[in-house]
Amino acid sequence: MRLSDSAKRRSLEGEDRLAEIASENDLVLLLGKDGKRFIVRLKRGEEFHSHRGRILHDDLIGQPWGGEVVSHLRYPFWVLEPSIHDLIMDAKRRTQIVYPKESGYILLKMNIRSGSRVIEAGTGSGALTITLAQAVAPEGRVYSYEEREDMRILAERNLARVGLLDYVELKQRDIAEGFDERDVDALFLDVRSPHHYLLQAREALKPGGFIGAVVPTANQVSNLLRGLEEEGFVDIEVCEILLRPYKTVPARLRPVDRMVAHTGYLIFARPVALVEP
Repeated sequence: MRLSDSAKRRSLEGEDRLAEIASENDLVLLLGKDGKRFIVRLKRGEEFHSHRGRILHDDLIGQPWGGEVVSHLRYPFWVLEPSIHDLIMDAKRRTQIVYPKESGYILLKMNIRSGSRVIEAGTGSGALTITLAQAVAPEGRVYSYEEREDMRILAERNLARVGLLDYVELKQRDIAEGFDERDVDALFLDVRSPHHYLLQAREALKPGGFIGAVVPTANQVSNLLRGLEEEGFVDIEVCEILLRPYKTVPARLRPVDRMVAHTGYLIFARPVALVEP
């Protein structure tokens, strides 16, 4: 993904492609040899500070991706282009987020791709919004609804930081009033009681589109399942995604001591034409 308009992708006709370099305004991942990660927006004349030492931004600008820099304390860092996963986990947050382990499955399950029109409710800190915007760009659009002004502002800042705000329309209001859009390809509910908003979702979705939701507790799943069945949704699925990392030591390969376990249940369905009894 291009993280800024200043990212230089140079090649010479008839010659091998030159190495990509970090440019001013790019987001850069500084990866320490111990796995510690820092994401920095490059600005000429500024400095990066940590307990591992100081690095001048000017020393990073022009560095090839994958190169190495050393702080004034002689601590080495790899200079890497951050992934969407890095950006999501680094985003400032005030609430629980939809983790990357779920967001990738959401994109595939709901057929969200470049050019898709997608509704999200609520926005929260914008973690899933970042994933959706990256997927629908450059031709698609994300319409994200959030009732709280402070969360909308935070999400706007997170999206602007990663260069994806142009693909998102942020709306602040109660979704009980309904959605402005019609015939969208997919709609995802990250709200406390998603079963209360199925009529609004059906009005916004195109026939045969995709609806998804995330909830933390089993009783919320039951309420949503009943609602989906009553409102004529089909192809219903409930799942939970667990990701178990391993320590990357060849001589002592084993699971890490801690893991992010239950974060939420995912529910998916599709709207079809209602048949009169």
